[in-house]
Amino acid sequence: MKNVLMSFALAVLCTVSVNAQEKGNWYIGAGDIANTAWTEWSVAPTVGYGITNNLMVGLNVTQADSSAEMELDVHARYFWNGYFAYASAPNLDTDRLTVGVGKMFNIHKGIYVDPKVVYDTNMKTTNLMLGVGLKF
Repeated sequence: MKNVLMSFALAVLCTVSVNAQEKGNWYIGAGDIANTAWTEWSVAPTVGYGITNNLMVGLNVTQADSSAEMELDVHARYFWNGYFAYASAPNLDTDRLTVGVGKMFNIHKGIYVDPKVVYDTNMKTTNLMLGVGLKF
């Protein structure tokens, strides 16, 4: 029983410490891999930087297909208690603002998955998004 309690305490401690965000961290990954049909997957590279211990800002480049224009998506995340609030403005257009909440899960030594629920203020829709990437 003592070993079970110690293992549980260690797991909780590791989970709490792994989810901490730090000033100066870089985030590189794919912005959303869930919002596309499996036959039309494309890579939407994203890069972010932790400017404070709780705030990350970043850029995401997307292009729906070869005939569509490329969009530069500016986004920010504010972290608290392992969760984050998310805001994004495609091509700096505040009329197309998206806002949401999510949680960043660290899988292994800087590899993360970040599911989030996002509301699109332009289309008036709510979507589940899933990003993956590296944090260093």
